Amino acid sequence: MVKKKLREPLEDHKGNLYFDGVSTIDLAKTYDTPLYVISEKRIQDNYNRLYGALVNNYKYVRIYYAAKANTNLNVLRVLQSQGAYLDTVSPGEVFLALSSGFTPDRILFTGTNVRNDELKMLADANITINVDSQSEMDRLLKISVPQILSVRVNPEVGAGHHNHCITAGPESKFGLWEEEVIQAYAIAQRARVERFGIHMHIGSGILEFEPYVQAVEKLLSIAKRVHKEVGIDFEFIDIGGGFGVPYKPKEKEFDVQEFSNKVVNLFKNKTKEYGLGKPFLFVEPGRYLVADACILLTTVNTVKVTPSRKFAGVDAGFNTLLRPAMYGSYHPILVANNLTATSTETYDIAGPICESGDLLAKDHSVPDINEGDLLAVLNAGAYGYSMSSQYNSRPRAAEVLIRGGKPLLVREREQLKDLVTNQKMHGEV
Repeated sequence: MVKKKLREPLEDHKGNLYFDGVSTIDLAKTYDTPLYVISEKRIQDNYNRLYGALVNNYKYVRIYYAAKANTNLNVLRVLQSQGAYLDTVSPGEVFLALSSGFTPDRILFTGTNVRNDELKMLADANITINVDSQSEMDRLLKISVPQILSVRVNPEVGAGHHNHCITAGPESKFGLWEEEVIQAYAIAQRARVERFGIHMHIGSGILEFEPYVQAVEKLLSIAKRVHKEVGIDFEFIDIGGGFGVPYKPKEKEFDVQEFSNKVVNLFKNKTKEYGLGKPFLFVEPGRYLVADACILLTTVNTVKVTPSRKFAGVDAGFNTLLRPAMYGSYHPILVANNLTATSTETYDIAGPICESGDLLAKDHSVPDINEGDLLAVLNAGAYGYSMSSQYNSRPRAAEVLIRGGKPLLVREREQLKDLVTNQKMHGEV
């Protein structure tokens, strides 16, 4: 029998799973399931590891956490206290950022197809905007001329773990192409914008470095053209995020020091060569900071064997964790109350949603599963709760934060009464 190798903050205590020093069995008993459990320490460790690797090669670095990965106020506050800045993609995320303690000067907005009232809200709040189109630029300048402005570039290089996560290249809806970029900066300069940045983001869940090398080279060549032809300097150059984490057993970790050696050094050398000075280097990690800092606990309530499949029915479905259904994503799953057993069975881990696609895992190798077992879905901190819904009229899960070995309820479980919040009935019943 081969024991599973567990990585921090996971621990095996006599066959029971502990997460950041706390028993998952006790957590499930206290808070019920499905339940998201977040490790504050792991978020801090991930941030410090990444920041240390980047500044090792270039000291003018700012990490903008991509809030869409996980917008729990406590997650935002943990990162704010570490020194992080925030990348937002909606007015709602800006509102949460301000609510969690971020000041406007530490918030960046990178939306797409943005409404005029949203642009006004951002302008009134003095949020720095990465404009995504010439239309957005024109409409913003009519509302207010910002002191600082950035343009999102499509560097014609895209990458990501799924087609839906590729955010640059010929098929992408995001950003302006090179000739449009030159024109946009010229218009902004004529409108008396005083300070400038430039931005790109090529995709999400990337584990290789080559796409970043290609995209950064293209972004900097465009920045060089803007500098020479329009005559502006850049206060910051934002190369986006998308740093992946290993979900599947054979995937390698994203080596942030090697990324720094290859990509950050390229950035440093090219900005010097192109006469761009020493702009701030912005990066926008989301998944890398929070994915492995959270697990999803779910209880087995049904075991069903058909002539062709074994199903373990659980109380978390794609309303709780959408990634497997939306992207075909793989998440490691452990039997939290039976870690010492050998994985000899193959199950489909099926949720309670009335859809055939409601599977957290298909053909997943685990020990024999019994009704009442507790399963832990790993790497659930990125795009877990933030993509959850009330589909099938099921209330959303609770969230617990582990701080200093103690669990804190940071989001209450929704109740049935929450399903009618903001609804109004008209007429007789």
